[in-house]
Amino acid sequence: MVSRNYRPHIQQRREEARLKRSEPGYKARRWAVERTHSWLNRFRKLLVSFEKTEASYIAFLSLAAAMICWRQTVSIYG
Repeated sequence: MVSRNYRPHIQQRREEARLKRSEPGYKARRWAVERTHSWLNRFRKLLVSFEKTEASYIAFLSLAAAMICWRQTVSIYG
């Protein structure tokens, strides 16, 4: 990674929690991803995929993502 000038920016949870407490406005990146994965895992059809085609799995994944977005929009705009 160093040879191509890439720097990993994912920090440990405790480091993100410390920065969140000490710096106002700091948002942890990892928690947003983990939260989204948790929301997707609530759709049991996606947890264990028994779909015969990849297209049907992608369709279910897209439907789950759309439902998550809809729920978030409804909760914001009521």
